[in-house]
Amino acid sequence: MTTDTMNGTGRTTGRGIGLAAVRGLALALLSLPGAVLCFCLSLVSIALIPIGVGIVTTPYVLTGVRAFANARRVLAAEWGGVRIPPAYRPLPKDANPWARTFGMLRDPATWRDLRWLPVDMTAGFVTALLPAVLLFYPLEGFAIAAGLWRVLDGADGYWYGFVRVHDQSSAFGAGALALVLLFFAHFLTPRLLGVHFRLTRAVLGGDQRELAERVRVLTETRRDAVDASAAELRRIERDLHDGAQARLVAVGMDLGTIEALLDKDPEQAKKLIAQARASSVEALTELRELVRGIHPPVLAERGLGDAVRALALRLPVATEVSVDLPGRAEAPVESAAYFAVSEVLTNAVKHSGADRIWVDLHRADGMLRATVTDNGKGGAVIGAGSGLAGVERRLGTFDGVLAVSSPAGGPTMVTVEIPCA
Repeated sequence: MTTDTMNGTGRTTGRGIGLAAVRGLALALLSLPGAVLCFCLSLVSIALIPIGVGIVTTPYVLTGVRAFANARRVLAAEWGGVRIPPAYRPLPKDANPWARTFGMLRDPATWRDLRWLPVDMTAGFVTALLPAVLLFYPLEGFAIAAGLWRVLDGADGYWYGFVRVHDQSSAFGAGALALVLLFFAHFLTPRLLGVHFRLTRAVLGGDQRELAERVRVLTETRRDAVDASAAELRRIERDLHDGAQARLVAVGMDLGTIEALLDKDPEQAKKLIAQARASSVEALTELRELVRGIHPPVLAERGLGDAVRALALRLPVATEVSVDLPGRAEAPVESAAYFAVSEVLTNAVKHSGADRIWVDLHRADGMLRATVTDNGKGGAVIGAGSGLAGVERRLGTFDGVLAVSSPAGGPTMVTVEIPCA
């Protein structure tokens, strides 16, 4: 129940009753014609898909259906306190009509909208109209009882509800029935409006199967994230043990030998000093590379755009980077995008045979989007054991997606999208 229907003692106020009745009447006048129009246009447009006309019209019609459903979501939240979050899958803005049509038709939220329309034009219309009827219909009974409405002239009388009005005494019966209806309206009018909004949520909102699927995906991505973190820790430990740690141990041994040779063989000591210095430089280089692999300093200091530019400069293939980012994303999002782009670029250099790569970074519709395109031989797929499969699993932790377009003969275009504020 909305806050404006309750007073300080928790009882329904007269203003709340009248407001609920007016809102119910407005919803009834909106739901019936709007739902009928959207439903009929949708049926006709989808039926015309086989002959090609529906390919062009269906995206526009379904966009209108979504706008109608979203308007009702807003009213449900503002008038009834019932929140019905939309769950539409995002569509690329540059998609052709064919991709947009079947992308929308493959979205379960589209079919929820279409199932909701006939419910809204029938049960939704009735539940929206009842609050207004329950409040305004007693006015007719009071008018009959007061003699303000002359309905007694007909030979068969006049029916008000289940009361047959044929004389003044029966007119008072109509007034009594109106009083009873007004009594029930005091308690039921706002609640009946709530029934309408809950019915809308039951049909228009997501079902338990989608919630279960969402939980399953989150469980899998969390497990993948834990596995990836464990593998990363093992890699760091291995690199430290086999690289920098071994070199530092060797430097320590050389220093011990130098200490013993300083008086006996100064020339040999000088050689060992030079060797120790070279080993320390190599150990420092390996530690820097290791740190860069964990979180590149340029990413933390300059942001994703400059980090990807620095990454492109180290590639053996000519790479162009285009960046259109209005600001910095959160550090975990930037890190995920950076390593995803790094893995895609590594795959392109190793396997595509390309001599040119293009990287585009931009933000659109609340998504950080990175596109890597190469002019190689194509044939890239997301499969078990491939680097792209690992990228896809890691992106799933952030609700991100990975899309690959790589026909035989090329070009290959890999798109990464991660939600970001």
